[in-house]
Amino acid sequence: MRFTYRRDKKVIVSRDSRMLLEAAYDKYANMLYRLAFSHLQRREDAEDAVQDVFTKYMNTSPRFTDDEHERAWLIRVTVNRCHDMLRRGKIREHDSLDDISDLPEQTDGPTNSVLRAVFALPEKYKTAITLHYLEGFSVEEISSMLGISMSGVKMRLSRGRELLKDLLDKEENYV
Repeated sequence: MRFTYRRDKKVIVSRDSRMLLEAAYDKYANMLYRLAFSHLQRREDAEDAVQDVFTKYMNTSPRFTDDEHERAWLIRVTVNRCHDMLRRGKIREHDSLDDISDLPEQTDGPTNSVLRAVFALPEKYKTAITLHYLEGFSVEEISSMLGISMSGVKMRLSRGRELLKDLLDKEENYV
């Protein structure tokens, strides 16, 4: 009887873990995909990164104190996974026509120019800009997620804005 009880208990824990994973996926997958896409710039690579993040979530079964802690962990793991993929060259080298649907309407309007400029930023500025301006996180939340000081986040945002301005000015002068 004990064996069956332990076995049943494992099934219950497993079922609970699956429910937690599904809840986290429903809550955070779109945000993590946008973050990964801003780093990797290809739909398939962003999907792979997010899948890897949730696989790690499932395999490690991390314990969180609250939703903010869980979100910060997922964002940190996503950024790290994107960096790993870029560093190891594990991104696809071909352009996919499917990537076009991941961006706003392909026009030469200001939104598309800004997105192209954000994609061109160095990683640390791109992450801060994406989390703050595109995902709406506060400086304090980004500080917690990235494990840097609030002044470090503010500096990355400031320098990122300066770089964006320079990139957009060059584009405007080029056209």
